[in-house]
Amino acid sequence: MRRGLVHVLAWLLATGAAVTLSWWGVHTVMAGTAYDPPRALPVTAADAADREVKAASRAPSAAPSPTRERSPRPAPAPARTPARPQSPSPAASATAPGRVRSYDTDGGRAVFDLGPADATLVSATPGTGWSMQVWKTESWIRVEFSRSTDRVSVFCTWHDGPPRVTVGTY
Repeated sequence: MRRGLVHVLAWLLATGAAVTLSWWGVHTVMAGTAYDPPRALPVTAADAADREVKAASRAPSAAPSPTRERSPRPAPAPARTPARPQSPSPAASATAPGRVRSYDTDGGRAVFDLGPADATLVSATPGTGWSMQVWKTESWIRVEFSRSTDRVSVFCTWHDGPPRVTVGTY
């Protein structure tokens, strides 16, 4: 009987070690693949309120429009997304106050709401293996996608006229 218990115990230890090693190997290989849920930057309530204030300031009105004070927010952390097809055509929205345009690059996609005299960032999503950083001021927005030494910038300016977007690789 003792010999049988030793065999069962040895079998349980060997099976447990094999299952653990297999799980660890599969987990390591699958981490960071297309099986991770896609992550995109959220459109926050503060950004929506900012767009409402800008839309109200564009419309002619006799009453003064309220303004909101916002403290600067740090750029969001880089996110990973699964591979997706690249489409060269800009996206448009009939419900937005301006023109919503999407700019696909090697590093990811940046989407802007372009008004007659300003712009807002709708979303920015880095491609697989790329990270992203966003800078905003009163007269421009810059989205930079980076991977090792590669950099791609999507730069939207409106300081001296209507918004215009340039894409640069360096």
